[in-house]
Amino acid sequence: MYSSSMLVALFALVNSLPGALGGFSSTATGNIAIYWGQNSANQVGGQQRLAYYCRNTNVNTIPLAFLNVIRDTEMNFSNAGDDCSIFPGTKLIKCTQIEEDIKTCQSLGKSILLSIGGATYSEGGFSSPAEAISWADRLWAMFGPVTNSDKRPFGTAVIDGFDFDFEAVAQNMVPFATRLRSLMDSAAATSGKKFLLSSAPQCPFPDRANNDLLQSVAFDFVSVQFYNNYCGVHTFQFGSPSQNNFNFGTWDNWAKTVSKNKDVKILLGVPGSSSAAGTGYIAGSQLANVIKYAQTFSSFGGVMMWDMSQVWANAGFLDSVASALGSTGGSGVGIIPTIATTSLPGSSTTSSTPVVQTATTWVTVTIWATATVNGPAATAKSTLTTTPWAESTTAVSAPTPVAGLVNQWGQCGGNGYKGLTSCRAPYSCVKLSDWWSHCN
Repeated sequence: MYSSSMLVALFALVNSLPGALGGFSSTATGNIAIYWGQNSANQVGGQQRLAYYCRNTNVNTIPLAFLNVIRDTEMNFSNAGDDCSIFPGTKLIKCTQIEEDIKTCQSLGKSILLSIGGATYSEGGFSSPAEAISWADRLWAMFGPVTNSDKRPFGTAVIDGFDFDFEAVAQNMVPFATRLRSLMDSAAATSGKKFLLSSAPQCPFPDRANNDLLQSVAFDFVSVQFYNNYCGVHTFQFGSPSQNNFNFGTWDNWAKTVSKNKDVKILLGVPGSSSAAGTGYIAGSQLANVIKYAQTFSSFGGVMMWDMSQVWANAGFLDSVASALGSTGGSGVGIIPTIATTSLPGSSTTSSTPVVQTATTWVTVTIWATATVNGPAATAKSTLTTTPWAESTTAVSAPTPVAGLVNQWGQCGGNGYKGLTSCRAPYSCVKLSDWWSHCN
């Protein structure tokens, strides 16, 4: 048996690891963001619902594409919109399935953003700063923390922030974005929940459509589209100390010298398959070289891909990107304490699972937990003094092993795994990644 105090310390320790709760991390270099909603690959039967993709542990950030008309608040999610209704007298959709899926995704540690704009955005912005601020307030009421607004497209689901994908010049976007940033920061100060603001400029610098925003607004990350332009990843010169066209270094300089947020992360934006863009797609093996080069810049934060349908139709691409990043994902679902060290007077034992000891004196327990989340492995340590397990008055019993069956949370599958694969009732084997499945 394990004492309750030890279990509490263990869970607190795991949650203290960087990125343990998943989602976009401003300190990590292994973020993977993939846009969902447009089914740009025209998959037969349409794209899968949002929650389907959230169960992949490589992906930690998903911008929903798109809110493509701001002033009438119109959204387009391709076939996913077929399950939505419309608020009477408006063009605003109400999507209970997406509401449910946002909550599911967030419970799996994903950051869900709403992307504003897209290639079909044609409003040209706002007529005045006052109108821009007014619409920022309205969108925040619709998608931010639940208020008394009676028209919320995603019901009680609260998104994790907004993404801007403006591909043409739009007026008064700086006051619009500044107001959203202010509203998000105020809500974060009250609730403790971090809200994100991102942008997806094209790689030519400065980006004409987003230059004012990039000079005036504090973004958490910027997903630069390194495709459909002369500066795309396809122009990367392997082995060259300098790059003639591929300009990640230019964007790194912007991050350090111009950005209002000097800790902003730059995501390497790439097409998810050869049909996702006119130019710029390269295979995962080639992209690994570009990622290795980009990782030499301190602003590098990971990879963005367009879009989910393209990536899923391109077998192996996502795994190759995750491998190049050295990431096993940021969902938090796959975090597993790997080492627990128990120290008794005059002895020290290390095991992959806590060692059950019997003693009659107080003991000091040191718990180590290691997790790979969005980048290199992170290790943390927690030490507490507790009574021996045998003397604990409030204890949790370990499950009784059943011959030939795996207990809850035990491994039951994964590449290279050769152990037991059947779970003890009532659990079933759940795949979390190609390398790990466990009983739950």
